[in-house]
Amino acid sequence: MSETIFTKIINREIPADIIYEDDLCLAFSDINPQAPIHFLVIPKRPIATLNDISEVDRELVGHLFLAAKKIAEEKGFADEGYRTVMNCNESAGQTVFHIHLHVLAGKPLGWPPYTDKLKV
Repeated sequence: MSETIFTKIINREIPADIIYEDDLCLAFSDINPQAPIHFLVIPKRPIATLNDISEVDRELVGHLFLAAKKIAEEKGFADEGYRTVMNCNESAGQTVFHIHLHVLAGKPLGWPPYTDKLKV
């Protein structure tokens, strides 16, 4: 996998507003927030897309969600609610090919999450 902007953030080659870090993952504020609270949780080990996850990644991917939960509790919005989203490939909105969990909160989030009418 080629180096991405997330690899550069992990390696501290470019700045980011890092809000959480442990041995397996890093969380930082999204540079184009879609809600008052919007951050990304990424694994330190690069995996390009959800399609590239294997059985050996089970604990790592689960760890991303546990980190999101921990941050939500520490920041005080866990009980109010939040949304987690992980896009897979370009048609689903993935722009950086290093899996990342979006965490959004701080306002009511409607469903469906898009504004275009569903065409079936």
